[in-house]
Amino acid sequence: MSKIEFEKQEILCVGEVLWDRLPTGAKPGGAPMNVALHLNAIGQKVTVVSSVGNDKAGDDLKLFLEKSGLETTFIQTDSELPTSEVLVQLDANKNATYEICEPVAWDNIHLSESLAQKAQQSGLLVYGSLASRNSKTRNTLLSLLNGNTINLIDVNFRKPYNQQTVVEQLMQQTHLAKLNDEELLTFASWHKQSAENEKDLVKWFSEYYQLQMVCVTKGEKGALLYADGQLFEHPGFKVKAVDTVGAGDAFLAGMIAALFEEKSWEQALAFACATGAFVASKAGATPKYDRREIENILNQGN
Repeated sequence: MSKIEFEKQEILCVGEVLWDRLPTGAKPGGAPMNVALHLNAIGQKVTVVSSVGNDKAGDDLKLFLEKSGLETTFIQTDSELPTSEVLVQLDANKNATYEICEPVAWDNIHLSESLAQKAQQSGLLVYGSLASRNSKTRNTLLSLLNGNTINLIDVNFRKPYNQQTVVEQLMQQTHLAKLNDEELLTFASWHKQSAENEKDLVKWFSEYYQLQMVCVTKGEKGALLYADGQLFEHPGFKVKAVDTVGAGDAFLAGMIAALFEEKSWEQALAFACATGAFVASKAGATPKYDRREIENILNQGN
């Protein structure tokens, strides 16, 4: 069993909501929203915090969230900035690259008394590095991280929004972290760490930032998890990939759900990998699914 204990069962996901403009059409996206949608589908109590523009794209996003079973009380409406859109290109291996417009509504998430109270009622606060690219949302987030929640950063480097000074400001208040293998190398380069041994690098990363848990995703090669001074590995599940948009977000949601269910580290890592594999086998970041389909992938792996 993992040693992470959540005092409250509610989860707060803070950051970007947007439209991914894929070659096949527009899909709702944004890492915090994706994580919240997956957690909701898995059966967790979760709320998303963001901002949209006073436009049709924003109205459509809120309608999508409501139909998906998520409340929109903490989706702010910005009177000046537009709803975010991201142009997504897929390579021959279905891996995605992103062109992110700026500034947009989620660059201007403001702190309210009701939002601060909501954070205090939550056991886990999930946030990414991307939404902190501008000072307004970053300051709001830093205020929320000062509470009594367990804080989990979903590192989401999108050039040029991967500045060391910004990211390490967030890392100072982080307890748990999820990142991919390329992002781990970026952190290593900042501190002149050798990249030759990935496992040693994960341990260094955890100890340097004083983290309780680190997850490193490696695409089709699976994932690593470092916690309680132990390193766990999973080779991943083989599926036919449609696109990788949102697969990392699904992985994180699977990990969070497993931790709230007090599964062992090995079980949590396997469930996270199965959740990510399921989404990679579907179009877009937030396909409709239920937990039985994830369990099927787990059973096939076993």
